[in-house]
Amino acid sequence: MKVELYDTTLRDGAQTQGISFTVTDKMRIAERLDDIEIGFIEGGWPGANPKDVQFFKSAKKLKLKNSRIVAFGSTRRAHIKPDKDAVLKGLLAADTECITVFGKCWDLHVKEVLKTTLDENLKMIEDSIRFLVSKDKFTIFDAEHFFDGYNENPSYAIKALLAACEGGAERIVLCDTNGGTLTSRVFEVVEEVKKKVKVPLGIHAHNDVDMAVANSIAAVQAGCAHVQGTANAYGERCGNANLISIIGNLKLKLGIDCVSDLALKGLVEAAHYIAEVSNMKINDNQPFVGPSAFAHKAGVHINAILKNPKSYEHIDPSKVGNRRNLLISELTGKSGIIKKAEEINVNLDKKAPETQKILKLVQGLEHKGYHFEAAEASLELFMKRSMKKFKKFFELKDFRVIIKKHLRGKILTEATVKIKVGDKSEYAASLGDGPVNALDNALRKALKDFYPGLSEMHLADFKVRVLDEKAGTAAKVRVLIQSQDKTDSWWTIGVSENIIEASWQALVDSVEYKLLKDSAKDRR
Repeated sequence: MKVELYDTTLRDGAQTQGISFTVTDKMRIAERLDDIEIGFIEGGWPGANPKDVQFFKSAKKLKLKNSRIVAFGSTRRAHIKPDKDAVLKGLLAADTECITVFGKCWDLHVKEVLKTTLDENLKMIEDSIRFLVSKDKFTIFDAEHFFDGYNENPSYAIKALLAACEGGAERIVLCDTNGGTLTSRVFEVVEEVKKKVKVPLGIHAHNDVDMAVANSIAAVQAGCAHVQGTANAYGERCGNANLISIIGNLKLKLGIDCVSDLALKGLVEAAHYIAEVSNMKINDNQPFVGPSAFAHKAGVHINAILKNPKSYEHIDPSKVGNRRNLLISELTGKSGIIKKAEEINVNLDKKAPETQKILKLVQGLEHKGYHFEAAEASLELFMKRSMKKFKKFFELKDFRVIIKKHLRGKILTEATVKIKVGDKSEYAASLGDGPVNALDNALRKALKDFYPGLSEMHLADFKVRVLDEKAGTAAKVRVLIQSQDKTDSWWTIGVSENIIEASWQALVDSVEYKLLKDSAKDRR
């Protein structure tokens, strides 16, 4: 069975709250979608805004190997000839090989939104598609609100589809526009429609009841050969069907070769790349591609995974470009500690006293508020320090933070740091936007002559959590710091009743982890 993939991230995904693509963003995403062999990429609605007009002009320069760019728009307006309709003329002006037009299939929308007759709406659908087909365009019909329309007036909803067929549509896509249809109903309706419509069917699902992916898969099982969705489920309201998850399920669960094995391996990279361009964070627990998709925390689970990965994993994570992640916490047993040590090139034996010692220390620190699964760089440093496998790069002699507020309201933060590297001492002072920023600036200023590689590193994120709210201002806090350089990013942690002390702990770990990485490269 052949199933086509159709991505609408650049249009539907752009309607996500918080996303605003530039033309360059859209070009970059289109290239990445092409890499994972998406057959159709919907670029937007030409004429709707200057950005989309520019995108279709710029898209002609893209050297796509697997994808076709699609222009999207509506059927003609009521009582307007197709060749006089502004939307249809805009679609042709986009000069794409493929065009998708949507039309109303729900009589409620025809009467109350379009304010026209049921017969005129059918003519709008047929005329628009026939006009585009006469211009040699591969034309897809998106049957908007089809499932709601079919539930209330099945006869009319089918007439709308048949009108599109008469016009020459190449694909008829059944849209669950409001996203409220249950999976069993999707399967049932697709089977019924397939008996009456001979043009290949597609599915376009929204996620308002958290069933968009399930509905898309069910539609394929019922006979659809074309699936629409967005990367990472971006879209208005609760989002669209997640095309990344759909690919994983079609390929690995149904055995449908919608993409090659090589493209499948690129899913993680593509999902994260598109999230980065969209200025969005990938959900840690996003199926197939999230950092937690193959993360294991419980000691029993880790022990079983090490014996046979099938025991707690539904697929080999490497098939989608992901990796197994064994989390170290108070729930971890010896097996997890040994495996984590192996990952950082430290040999541990299950019977060795060091293993039990590290396990007890980890459990104790987690009890105090540490959270090593969220700060694996600190965990690696902790394990190497515990096993005397870590040589300190510098020693803190003292630090001081001064916060001063001027009469005019401006707050000034200054940090001073005194450190020792070998037999040399160094003192540095620096201003900052806040105490952590000032400490970071001062520490790296003090170390820059000893470790020039620190100039490549910067702080990317800073999180604070109060661990015992009832203690008020005396509560213990947990600080997490994300740092990154040209090739990597890592998280470190600090815990203390003093937020500056907790921040300093995380800050020092972030710097020492960078120095540890660099020293390992130098040895190679």
